[in-house]
Amino acid sequence: MTSLKLTIHERLTELADATRCRLLLALEPQELTVGELCSALQLPQSTVSRHLKILADERWVTSRADGASRWYGVSPLLAEEAASLWALVRAPMYDTPAVRQDVARVDAVLAARRTRSEAFFADVSDEWDILRTSMFGARADLLAAFALCEPSWQVADLGCGTGALSAALAPHVAHVHAVDTSTAMLSAARARLQSFDNVTIHDSTLERLPFADASLDVAVMMFVLHHVADPARALRETRRVLRPNGRLLIADMRAHTRAEYQQQMGHVWLGFDEPTLRTWVGQAGFDAVRYTALPVDTTATGPAMFSAIARTTVARTVADFTPYKIHSEDQADGY
Repeated sequence: MTSLKLTIHERLTELADATRCRLLLALEPQELTVGELCSALQLPQSTVSRHLKILADERWVTSRADGASRWYGVSPLLAEEAASLWALVRAPMYDTPAVRQDVARVDAVLAARRTRSEAFFADVSDEWDILRTSMFGARADLLAAFALCEPSWQVADLGCGTGALSAALAPHVAHVHAVDTSTAMLSAARARLQSFDNVTIHDSTLERLPFADASLDVAVMMFVLHHVADPARALRETRRVLRPNGRLLIADMRAHTRAEYQQQMGHVWLGFDEPTLRTWVGQAGFDAVRYTALPVDTTATGPAMFSAIARTTVARTVADFTPYKIHSEDQADGY
C-alpha cells in the first residue's frame, strides 16, 4: 500500500500544472493536433508542445503521425494509479471557467473541420464518383459491403467464372466453394484464388452439386442462371444443399430480346421475368422471395438486371417438391 501511495504522490507532480490537466480534458473525447490545441486553449505552440512532451513521456497521452500532422489523444491504457488519480482531478475541473471556455472552443475546432470537409465536397460533388474510383477503385464500396456477411458462413459461388466474387467473399466468411464447369474459367479462378486457404474450387454442374444435404449457409448465382439448361432443377439442387434458414442470391438479366447472345455467348435463356423466376424459386422450396429490378447503368451496353433473394426456413423432404415431376435422371441422381 505504501508503494502505491508513493506512486500516486509522484504522479501528482505530473498533474500539478493546470495546463496539463486542461490538455488532458480536451483530448479525452477525441484526438487533436498541436495547432487545434493551441486554438482551443488559446496558448502559444511552445507552451502546448512543452506540456505535451511531459504528458507523452509519462504516458498520459499517445501520438501518431498522419501525413504532415501529428495527432494526440489520451492514452487508452493508463496505468492503474494514473487512472485513479485522474478520476479525482478531472471532476472538479469541469466547473472552472477556463475549462468551460476550452470545451466551447474545442467544439468550434471540430465544427471548422466539418466546414472544411463540407467545402471540399461542395467543390467536387460533380466529379466525386470519378475521384473516388481513381483513389479506391471501382468496386471499393461493394468489396467493403461483404463485411456484412457472417464470419461462420459456408458459401457456394455457383458459376464462379474467374473467381472474382469468390475472392471478394473469402476474407469475410469461413469458407467459399467456387463451382464451375468451364476448364478455362476454372484455370483462371485457380490462379486468382490460390492465395486463399478457405476457398475450394469444384468442377461441377449446378444441377449436380458436390455437397452434402443441408451443408451450406449461402448460395450465390451471379449472372450464371441464363447459361443453365434447366434452371428449375438447378434451384432444387441448390435448395438441397442449403441449411434451414439458408440464403440464396440470384443476380441476372431481366427478360430481353437480344437473341444474338445465344449465338455469340452461348446464352440458353434470354433473361427471366419476375413471375417465372418467383415460380421456380418457390417450387424449389424457398420462402420469402424478394425480387428487385436493379437500377440501369447508363454506361452499360447489356440488358437491365435484377436481383432475387430467398431463404429456407424449415427442413424439407423430397415430398415437399411434388409440384415438379421427378424426371428419370433426377431419380438416378437421388433427388
